[in-house]
Parts: sequence; C-alpha cells; structure tokens
Amino acid sequence: MKLSTGTERYSREVIKALVHMAPQHEFRLYTRAPLDLSAMLAFDSSIQERVSVVIIRQPRLWTHIGLSREVAKHPPDALFIPAHVLPISMAFMKVTRTVVTIHDVGFRHFPLAHPWRQRFYLEWGTWFSARYATSVVVDSEATRRDVQRFYRTRDSRIAVAYPGAPELSKVTPAAQQAVAEFISSSAAVQSSGQRIRAPLHSESVPEELQQSQESQQTPYVLFIGTLQPRKNLRRLIQAWRIVVDSDRRRPLLIVAGAAGWGGEDLRYEAECLGIADTVRFVGYISDVEKTALLQGARTFAFPSLYEGFGLPVLEAQQAGIPVVCSNTSSLPEVAGNAALMVDPHNHNDIAEALLLAMNDDSLRMRLIAAGSANVHRFSWSQCAATVLKMLEKTDYDCL
Repeated sequence: MKLSTGTERYSREVIKALVHMAPQHEFRLYTRAPLDLSAMLAFDSSIQERVSVVIIRQPRLWTHIGLSREVAKHPPDALFIPAHVLPISMAFMKVTRTVVTIHDVGFRHFPLAHPWRQRFYLEWGTWFSARYATSVVVDSEATRRDVQRFYRTRDSRIAVAYPGAPELSKVTPAAQQAVAEFISSSAAVQSSGQRIRAPLHSESVPEELQQSQESQQTPYVLFIGTLQPRKNLRRLIQAWRIVVDSDRRRPLLIVAGAAGWGGEDLRYEAECLGIADTVRFVGYISDVEKTALLQGARTFAFPSLYEGFGLPVLEAQQAGIPVVCSNTSSLPEVAGNAALMVDPHNHNDIAEALLLAMNDDSLRMRLIAAGSANVHRFSWSQCAATVLKMLEKTDYDCL
C-alpha cells in the first residue's frame, strides 16, 4: 500500500480548488506518471478541457533536471510548486512567475531529527526557494516568521494561506467495533504495531452505537503523528504515568504513526515507568482507522515541540473530541481557543491538562463546541484563493 503524504494531499486539494475557482485559466500538471483526473481530482469533462497533464520521466533529480527542462522548453505564465523545492533553472528564467509553498522549517529547529544529506537538501532547497521564487506561500504565521528570520525574505513576497480543514473518512459500525475490540484486546498490550484491520466502507456510525461502545471500552487518549523526537513523545509518556497513577480506570494511551528518523525507544521508556500495559503503539493507520480511533478517543494529545501547521489538531476537533496541544510554533493559531495549551517541556503540565480534558465534563463540552466552530476557519478554497492571487500578481519585488 502506498502511503499518502501530507504534501501529496495538500497538492491535490489546492490544485482541485484552483482549477474550479479559475475558469479563466488553463492548467498544466507536471507528473511522473499518468493521472486519472476524474478520479483523483473530481474533475468533470468540461473542467478537464482546461487541464493538461505533462508526464516527465526522469528517474533522478526530477525537479532540477526533468521539470527544469520542460519549463524551459514550454514556459508557463506562472509556475506553482506546492512543496519547498523550486527548480534550479528558475534562478535564470525571468519569463515565468513562480510561487512556492514552504510548509515549515523544522529542520532548522531540530537539525538532528534528519539525516545529514536530507538536512542539507532541505536547507539548500528552502534557501533557494525563498531567494528566487517570485512569491512564497506559507501555512502559518509561525512559518512566516521563521522564513523571514532564517532567510531574510521580504514580507511583501510572503503570503499566509492556511490549509483547509480535513474531511474525515466515514466508517461502518463494523469498523468502529473493530477499534473497540482492539482497545479491549489483551493481545494488543504487547503489540509491536498490530493493525486494527477496520473494514474500509463509507457508512457513518450510528450515534447510539458509538455512545454504547464508548461506555463499554476502556477510555483512551490518542496521539497521531510520525514517531520522531520533535513530537515530544518521551515527555508525553512521562506525563502518562501521572495520568495512570491518578485515574483508577487505568486509561490507555494509543500512539499511532510510522517511525521516523531519530526514533526513540518509547516502549522501553514505558516499561521503565511501569506503564507498558497502558501504552499501545499501532504503527501507520489508514484514514478510516484514524477516523474510527478519533471518534472513540476521550482526548487527543499533541504536545509537539514544533509544527509548521498542525493538521492533526483540526482532525481531532473535526471528530468532536477535546484537544491538548503545545503552546509553541503554529499550534496556538491553528487550535484557536478550542484546546488546552500546555508547555511541551513540562510533563507535569501535560499530565494536568490531560486529566482535565478527560474528566471535567463541562470543560469537555466547551472544548468540543469551540473545536467544531474553529475548523470552519480553514478551507481549501480560501487557501487556493491566496495561491491564485500570488500567481496572478504582477507588481512583485522578486529580489
């Protein structure tokens, strides 16, 4: 199974919104392989007449050789790069306006979280894009400040375009039941990435069934994200010991996500603290499994040290569960007033917030209502409108 990345999802949603909102323009999509536009981007036949696909078969250095060559040969009026890396030829071509999205500069804050080759390429690619793109789009005010701080990019060349709120997958009662059985299964305690195997169907879960399942299963707090040091999972587990010691129900902490570079031995951490039976690592999860886990969770925990945007916070708010997240980087502006903010460096602070979000019913109701309202601040059409404005802009100061 090919895992869809956040950048791929961002690209797909922004392109889809751009094409729908700008009938006055024609669009050319550069890809490595053929695209089914009707299936991937929900384009009807009339829209597809304005969209062409250019397949560039370049096994290595696709952006800097393949895309550069194609753009030089058939220059578009404007070129949008949805992720960091501007083709190197754009330093010499002045006939094409260029807009690039820089999602974050986490490698600057946490350099040891990346292999040195990857870190070098991220640093060079971000510097080059910030230096030579006509305009830079960022996902948050926090990232805008970072780009200005590290790359001296002029404010007039940067625009903040919040990504859209996620659309959660719909799940069947059988999928929700699979999650409930997984949570209650004693075999899952020693799991090393056991899959939930939720049925992949698109029916919503009846509210009465969901409430029944919530009352029957062990309460759990959910984390979703790549397992890497900047996600701050070691402190989350340290906080979890305080939660377990304070709650006679012995709730569970479910950690969902693939292992990243610089991964820590988090299972060993849980064992040393004597709470291994309450922490479960489920590995990478599908969209359906994610929705099912979110719908059943008591609270969503996201004590990350740095985020360029923090999409999981919106996913949890969309699912209708309280959020506990860090008061750093972009997370306060994304979560709004709909989360309990914590100092991510203080595991006692994290534990206190988790206990409140799990057990204070009036606070829970307020956070859930505020979260439901907060997600409406974010839409792909607004994001795409900002990108389009920068693509159409003519009075720019490139350098």
